[in-house]
Formats: sequence, C-alpha cells, structure tokens
Amino acid sequence: MNHAANLSDRRGRALRDLRVSVTDRCNFRCEYCMPRDVFGRDHRFLPKNRLLSFEEIETVVRAFVRLGVRKVRLTGGEPLLRHNLEQLVARLAGIDALDDLALTTNASLLTESRAHALRRAGIRRVNISLDALDEQIYRNINRINSPLADILRGIGHTLGAGFDSVKINMVVQKGVNVSEIIPMAGHFRGSGAILRFIEFMDTGNHNHWSLDQVFTAREIIDLIDPVYPLQPLDANYPGEVAKRWRYADGGGEIGVISSISQPFCGSCARARLSAVGEVYTCLFASSGFNLRAPLKSGAGEAELAERISAIWRGRRDQYSVDRRSLRLRSGGGKMSQKVEMSYIGG
Repeated sequence: MNHAANLSDRRGRALRDLRVSVTDRCNFRCEYCMPRDVFGRDHRFLPKNRLLSFEEIETVVRAFVRLGVRKVRLTGGEPLLRHNLEQLVARLAGIDALDDLALTTNASLLTESRAHALRRAGIRRVNISLDALDEQIYRNINRINSPLADILRGIGHTLGAGFDSVKINMVVQKGVNVSEIIPMAGHFRGSGAILRFIEFMDTGNHNHWSLDQVFTAREIIDLIDPVYPLQPLDANYPGEVAKRWRYADGGGEIGVISSISQPFCGSCARARLSAVGEVYTCLFASSGFNLRAPLKSGAGEAELAERISAIWRGRRDQYSVDRRSLRLRSGGGKMSQKVEMSYIGG
C-alpha cells in the first residue's frame, strides 16, 4: 500500500521533514534551552540503554520515508556527543528516497577530521548555533567555559569540508544580544555561510519567555538594512520556515525565522523523533506518541508506517498561531507543560 499518497493531517499539511534527536545531552547550558539552574550537575539525563540504537533509528526513518519524508535532520541535545554518530549517518544516507540529510550542532566538537568524516558519511547540510561574537555575551548565554574561538574554528572546519550549505543560527533576545546582530552580519557576509536570525520562542518550560523579550524579524531586517542593504528573495521551496534576504552588493544572504510575529504553522510539514522513540508532531507539544514499544516488539518499517500514518492524519497542531488565545485563556499565567527543546531538537 502506498501510505504516502494523499497523506495529510487535519489541516491539509503533508509530511515531508523529520527531526531525529539522538541524545538529550548537551555540553552547553544556553539560557533559552537548557538553563543551568534546571539542567545542573544533579540533572538525570537518559541512560544510554534507553536511547534508540542506530538500527532502530534507521527502521523508524525508513518508515517515515515510506510516508513521504524526504528531509532528515539529526539533532540533540548536542548530536556529536552520541558515540560513532558517523555510523548512523552512513546508515541513513543509504536510504534511496531520502534526498537530504542534515545536522544541527553547536560546533564545539567539530574538529577538521570530524567535519570531513561527517561529510563522507553522507551529511549534506549543517546548521550551527551561535548567538554572539562578543566573548562575554557569548558566555552569558551559553554558560560554559569553552572559548568562542573553538566554535569559530569549528565553523571554519565545516566551511572547508564541502557541505552543500552551512547555516549559522542566532536566537535574538531583547536585553541580551540585539547588539550582536550587526557584528554577526558583518562577520558572516561573504563567508559562504548563511546567517539566520531566530525570534526568541517560548520553547520548553524554563526559559522565562515573555513577549517583551522578542525582537521581531521585521525589527531585525530594519536594523540591518541601513548598514548592509537587503533585497528579498523567494523561498527555496514551499513551506520554508526562514524568510530569505540577499545583500544588495552580492555579499550572500541571510534568513529570519518569525515563529512569534509571523507564525508559519499553516505550512509545517515536520515531525520529530525523540532519542527514546517518541513521535512529536509539534515543537511545542506536551506529549508524544510511543514507537518504542512496537520497535522493541519487533515491528518493521511497514507496521511503523501504519502507526505513523495514523498519528499524522490526526495531527492538528498550530501552537504558534494559537499562542495568544491560549495565553489569554490561561489568564496570562502558566500554560500547560511542553516537551523540552533539548529532548526533541530545535
């Protein structure tokens, strides 16, 4: 049976994109993702025997590909903390109908040899998280002792490894790193990397998000344009989350991701797989769907595809569209618990 034919959720959205978390661990403690006061020395991460094996991840990904997924991104936590990740990459790169295999990382572990090994194994695109070039601002956000120079070297190794694209993701927060927007733009102009600015989102339950801290996509463009004139670009494909802009002088392009000010739920074609085998149909979901049990019972990709198809057909998530009304209904107070971003990737 062709499960991919006409597969759509309750809002008519197809399934095309899968994020795969390979670990919940990270060596950074970014305030908007894994604040140290919550994820401290006593925090209990998943035991290694709870993580899906590479073989199990491959089986699940093959099931998703049966349903129309053509893009897979490996995430974490920090995915490079997963031992022998290149072996998983090679497994997934061998799936014929999979067009795009990507990785999101903080680049702290990206040595030159590791970058080339990942490219040889089959990673085509890399996204790197970096929120500041000022050393003190960088440390205030990430709460680690790793020098910024190590991250910049990792980015350099990535740019030299022959990936199809390298993107730098900067989460922008008022009162935190707005002053870094222009320096970041200047640093990565002409570098071969695409800088993407992301509005500060209310992911997880511990980042103390408020609308007052959101520096919008429009404000970002209005800040950059007088310094480095910009021209709008068309999307690369339907449903692309970043609005694209090019430097008028040919210095490359940037993107802005506006989940708060201009939600794009209506075209979201993405599912997420946690490191223990749960499917989440939204970054802001409060619970997932368990594929671990059938996997451990010996279910193959055909049976898993049936289960995933049923999950997707029942999907109606549009949290970013509903955010304001949900907060009004909660009286502006604490809303329902959401899965932590470090658990399912950004």
